[in-house]
This record gives sequence, structure tokens and C-alpha cells, in this order.
Amino acid sequence: MKKRRLGSSGMVVSQISMGTMTFGSSCDQKESFAIMDYAHDHGIDFFDTAEIYPIPPNIEWVHRSEEIIGTWLQSKDRDSVILATKFCGPGHGWFVPPVRTGRTCIDRHHIRRAIEGSLRRLQTDYIDLYQTHWTDPDFDYRETLTALDELVKEGKVRYIGSSNETAWGAMKADAVSKELGIARYQSIQNNFSMIHRRFEDELAQVCKKEKISLLAYSPIGAGVLSGKYNHGEPENARFTKYLRSGQERQRAIANRFVNEKSLATAASIRLIAESLNCTSAALSLAWTFTHEFLASSIIGVTHLDQLKELLKANQIEISNELLNQFDEISNKYPYPMGHWPFK
Repeated sequence: MKKRRLGSSGMVVSQISMGTMTFGSSCDQKESFAIMDYAHDHGIDFFDTAEIYPIPPNIEWVHRSEEIIGTWLQSKDRDSVILATKFCGPGHGWFVPPVRTGRTCIDRHHIRRAIEGSLRRLQTDYIDLYQTHWTDPDFDYRETLTALDELVKEGKVRYIGSSNETAWGAMKADAVSKELGIARYQSIQNNFSMIHRRFEDELAQVCKKEKISLLAYSPIGAGVLSGKYNHGEPENARFTKYLRSGQERQRAIANRFVNEKSLATAASIRLIAESLNCTSAALSLAWTFTHEFLASSIIGVTHLDQLKELLKANQIEISNELLNQFDEISNKYPYPMGHWPFK
């Protein structure tokens, strides 16, 4: 397993990280343990979770992912696992999280409440990477970053990062950290795949110049690039459930991922994968590794066999010719996912 430096920090992480947002909902504890054991045994040392997981967000199982990881972690050498989690962003915008009665905020009070809960559930005394799950551009970055810096100084957190951040927000946060001489965001965890390449437009330049690393989530388009949606709505698949749900937010997210352009992109990648005798999912994951601003791509699975298949991405070599083919696909089907549908 190849390793990459996280931002300008002293931490290097496996270029594949284990996402855990299915643990406790569509993936029970036994299967979750099997997945984490296999990942750990095969060189994945970076595990990512969040206080709000598993998905879909639900009061009935919120926090369960952290609880499962915390129990599993007791059988491992803590130093062998790089553990990342996230605290909820503001609850007054596009989404009201089922934690702290939905009144979440990225101020000192809520950051303190969130870290104590995560440390307790994860059964550890420190978090390697603590991240803002989503941002609040109208709130003062100084308070958020100062509160996070306090956690670093106290030894509860090693490094900090952001998620679902913009180019403006990344530069604003970095400027505040430099101005105050406090801990800075070493990473940005954003959506990035062959059906969502917007990160390359502006954020890639920010990452390169400021030495901030991308942690790519949904590197296979939340399963779309595996091709499983090209023949209808597969039973028990995430977006099948979302499309059939009565929730406007879930249907909007599903339509953003599963649409004419994204399915055409998946079909085109499948043809390349067949010529290379590999799966579309593994090939799509391997494509993300070609970007120098990337530290790690976060994969999520519900079954061990899916993990075994995705690990084959480590053996796929992406030539310049292949990169050109990927670019041709993107030029033919530009920006399949469009803009975020919520304000």
C-alpha cells in the first residue's frame, strides 16, 4: 500500500482509506469488523468516520459507526491506526443533523461537545485528524480554528481538516491560521471522481500552492462508476433507496449522482476496464491516485468482497494514454453531477 503525506503535517497515510458511513445501518457490526480487519491486514491504516454516521442520517442509529470502530479498535495497537472523524456543521442550513437536537454550530461550545462524544464512543484519548463536516461561510473562522487549536494543544487532536469546503473557504481558513499562528487545516475532504471533477477547477491550485491535501470521498461516484445503475435500480443500493424515499433531499442527491451524463460516463469507463481486464470500480479508484494533490481516496463498502475488489486498484497502472482517454470522456460528458442542489 502506497503512502502519502497529509498536507504539510508529519503524518503519512495509506492512499486508500477506509470509509465507515455504512457501519451500523446497511452493514452490521460483524461485517464491519471483517471489513476493518481485512483493510488493516492489507495496509490500510487510515480510517474515516463522523459523529453523524452511519448514513442515511437517522436518530435511531446516529453515532453507531463511531461506536463500532471504538469496539474494534480495542483489539488493535492504537498507534497502527490513523483515525479521522468529523463534527457536524451548522444545523440551520440545507440539513438538520440528528445530533444535539439539530442545533449544531461550528463554535467552541459545539466543538467541545462533539469531541468529548467522539472520544468516548471511539474509546480513545486522541483523534489523529479532526474535521469540520460541512462549513458555515457566514461564521467567523477565527472561533472555529481557535477552538480546534485548543484541542491540538491539549493533545486530544493531532491535526485538523475541513470537508465540503470551497476554494474561498480554504484560503480564508488558511489565512486566519497564519494570521493567528495556530493550527491549520491540513486536508480537505471533498467529493471527487470521474463524474465530479470540479475540485480540479480551483481547489486543486489551492492545495498545490498551500500544501493542503485532498481526501477524496465518493471516488467511484458513490457506486455509480461501478456500473451497477446502468441497468435500472439495483435492489438495496443506496440511490435506489433514496429515489424511492419520500424525502426530497434524498431524491435530489440521488438524481445528482444518477443521471444521463453520469451513466454515460460509467458506460465509457466500463469499456476501458474491459480492455484492461479489471473492474470499472477499481479503474475509477486508480484514476484518483494520479492527482498529486491527493493524499488518500476514501472507499466505502457494505460487503467484504467489495473491499477485496477495490484493493486491486493498487495494481493498476494509469498511463498518459489512459489519462487522455479519461479526459476525452469528461470532455464528452462534462460535469455530470452539476451543482449542489441545496442552498
